[in-house]
Amino acid sequence: MADERIVYSTDGQKRRDLRDLPRESARRPVASRPAVKQSPTVPNDGVVRLFRERGGRGGKVVTVIHGLRERGAALDQLAAELKRRCGAGGAVKERVIEVQGDHRDTIAGLLRERGYTVKLAGG
Repeated sequence: MADERIVYSTDGQKRRDLRDLPRESARRPVASRPAVKQSPTVPNDGVVRLFRERGGRGGKVVTVIHGLRERGAALDQLAAELKRRCGAGGAVKERVIEVQGDHRDTIAGLLRERGYTVKLAGG
């Protein structure tokens, strides 16, 4: 009786034997969609791009900064300054700065003062 149970049936009388089911390794994997929309690929041309993104964040808007030349501690320090100037939270993830809220104009002005070429991109 342990090898036999109703798996699925539109007919109340039909039963399938578990031995007839495909093994785990033989089952096709189910295609899954990513929960968060992936950021667009950004060319490495020395231009800093500021995106406004909302997808995968519960409707909250985030300013995403791609293309900065800083790395490591210098990038963390720049992120802290940008967040402080905007009065918002944020994070550094994979050499990309995220600042909570739509602060593209403020961030663009600050980065232009520092000598960056800045483009406002996306939404």
